[in-house]
Amino acid sequence: PNLSRYITASEVASLLNIQAFQEEIHAQSYSYILDTVTNPITRDKIYDEWRTDKTLLERNRFIADAYQRFSDDPSEANLIHTIIANYILEGIYFYSGFSFFYTLARQGKMTATSTIFKYINRDEVTHLVLFQNIIRELRRERPDLFTPELEAKITDMIRQGAENEIAWGQYITDDKILGLNNILIERYIKYLANIRLEAIGLPHLYPEIKDNPMEWIESFSNLNSTKTDFFEAKVTNYTKAAA
Repeated sequence: PNLSRYITASEVASLLNIQAFQEEIHAQSYSYILDTVTNPITRDKIYDEWRTDKTLLERNRFIADAYQRFSDDPSEANLIHTIIANYILEGIYFYSGFSFFYTLARQGKMTATSTIFKYINRDEVTHLVLFQNIIRELRRERPDLFTPELEAKITDMIRQGAENEIAWGQYITDDKILGLNNILIERYIKYLANIRLEAIGLPHLYPEIKDNPMEWIESFSNLNSTKTDFFEAKVTNYTKAAA
């Protein structure tokens, strides 16, 4: 659903439109990567796998069902559920995929593809902050909406989103990627779920996870943290000259 239709603050509605534009660029980027590494017949089969792959279908249906409920009944509660679904998309979903490509690039494999994912990751972080701020402002303006029942529902949605992403990440890597195993994926996604909850004023789901088990990703995914040879690749970072 187009959430900008339901947001009265023009600047926030504009940011939501920018988000939609950037998501279209991301879709084109994914398509470009797929076209590069496979043939059209295999590509088309991959596009349709969500229809038959149980793990992928459950992961997608969880978000799609929240959207559908809001489309059928645009109530205040369903609006918040849809915002949380977007928050999960931007802050939990995709991250096992990001970690996979960053792990490969850390070993010198598919480095150009990793750079594309760094751009996408950068955009997703801005979208994440956007939805964090929307949720915080909603809590400030309409505290009556955030009943214990709604907060329990939000927590349960984030728990389900984390479980879906853990299952998906473990399913596609299958403990066969050097430097990325099932335990790491589980702990990393649970860590993300904790900090996403904390950012919107809710308690951690997984108190046993206190630290980021893949801390190196934070710096590796930062476009400005790596140096690039002008003659080898397009430079994406800037360094100030010393005075």
